[in-house]
Amino acid sequence: MTARTTARARATAVSALLASSLLLVPLAGTAAAHPARVSPAVSAPGAAGFDATALERALAEVPDDDVSAALIRVGGRGSWSGAAGVRDLRTGAPALPHARFRAGSTTKVVTAAVVLQLVAEKRVDLDAPVSRYLPDLLPPSFTEPPTMRHLLTYTSGLRPGASLGATTEEMYAHRFETLTPEEVVAASVAQGPAHDPGERQVYGNIHYTVLGMLIEAVTGDSYEHQAAVRVFRPLGMRHTGFPGGPDPRIHGPHNRAYTDIGGRTTDVTEWNMSDRWAAGDMISTTADLERLVFGVFGGEVVPPTLLDQMLTVPDIDGATYGMALERFVIDGREIWGKTGSRPGYHTVLGATRDLSRTVVYSVNAKSAREDGFPLVQRFALPAFAD
Repeated sequence: MTARTTARARATAVSALLASSLLLVPLAGTAAAHPARVSPAVSAPGAAGFDATALERALAEVPDDDVSAALIRVGGRGSWSGAAGVRDLRTGAPALPHARFRAGSTTKVVTAAVVLQLVAEKRVDLDAPVSRYLPDLLPPSFTEPPTMRHLLTYTSGLRPGASLGATTEEMYAHRFETLTPEEVVAASVAQGPAHDPGERQVYGNIHYTVLGMLIEAVTGDSYEHQAAVRVFRPLGMRHTGFPGGPDPRIHGPHNRAYTDIGGRTTDVTEWNMSDRWAAGDMISTTADLERLVFGVFGGEVVPPTLLDQMLTVPDIDGATYGMALERFVIDGREIWGKTGSRPGYHTVLGATRDLSRTVVYSVNAKSAREDGFPLVQRFALPAFAD
């Protein structure tokens, strides 16, 4: 039994208890729509080189009908940070600037970093088939097994695995249930490949769920512990980690999260996200994610030669992702970034390759799982505007 499996078993009772005793009462839409506005807290010791005014204006508009809290950090050549909104719609208490939050798919950056460390240690070969490390993973229908590189760049051909619902409303009804990574992957591979490895780039959690299993198989350790000893601790990410198996709570200071369920503003803070695991189960802070950005791009957790490969988009029509991170060009400037979306929480981290500009934000928004571009445009893009 792996350390991860043991942790899940211990936490199952906690999840079951919370499922029956936590009272997540939907909030009346009219009462929650216009809470008392809280003035943003802004720190700008060196805000030259980007549109700080636009960021301040964005924070001044929080809370609104969608966003209840927003935390932003800008770094590089000049730094700036700000927070606005409310911690809880019921009380109207000010948002906590150093709050913990569900970081969603920014978890994939950590997973990629751990795999690339194993590559540097020659324990994993980027171009070896996944069956070398997980021999029982794929059925015979996979005549050409994907490689580590295919998994890291979302080009493996694996289909989406099992889920607890396609929409937030569907998932909400199952928010305290547990779907293990093994169940997620088994449902994926049972369908056979969607395409040959390397043929298309299709973003999805399944690639990184398999990579989490690979990390455990190669190291003989839990994914969570490997992430801690290889990434979190070396970078001083003291407030980042994973829930105890299916524990639906965010431990420590945090701002409540909300979304619309059945036309009503509903508190969705407590939610068992363990099925997202190595693809999206991380809890963090903006300061810790900023440390992650500087650690990855600065070569502290990914060796420079492998970082070059991490930041290379495959030569496939329509591809935009390297390994975990997506490439953007904004006003001629190349930006690498990753979003994370969980019900009620939207997270972004981004940076130029030379770290001349970085941005991290956490926004508590009802629209978090919808098209995230309006939030990115509002709370992130001004950091890259000269």
